[in-house]
Amino acid sequence: MSAALSDDLQKIIDETPVFATVATSQPDGSPQLSVTWLKRDGDDLLISTTVDRRKYLNLRRDPRISVMINPANAPYTYAEVRGEAEISTDGASELIDELSRKYTGKDYADFNPASADDAERVVVRITPRKIVGSL
Repeated sequence: MSAALSDDLQKIIDETPVFATVATSQPDGSPQLSVTWLKRDGDDLLISTTVDRRKYLNLRRDPRISVMINPANAPYTYAEVRGEAEISTDGASELIDELSRKYTGKDYADFNPASADDAERVVVRITPRKIVGSL
């Protein structure tokens, strides 16, 4: 059963370049955290990563994920979105460019010229199962 993002949370994700902290589980069960860019598609959250990064490797093994969204201008408000991740290569290059324009104002290759050497990009789609917090 999926959970719905609140109107306030949707607005924050859509209208501001809010950073998210993504938590996945290491092979030994310990947590691994990454700060990332994000957008939403309906109630799903979308992030971009590459196949050589730890969060990708962790999610391939165990798709459970938690995403903390904490606006910089409101440090005591947050939403934690818990759910499952689905990984796809479809639309991966378009997503990283869209996110880069949202967060930096530039296409990803212009923001990060070294990205030409990146491993294959993927889209991580997070379907919320539970949302807690004050957003």
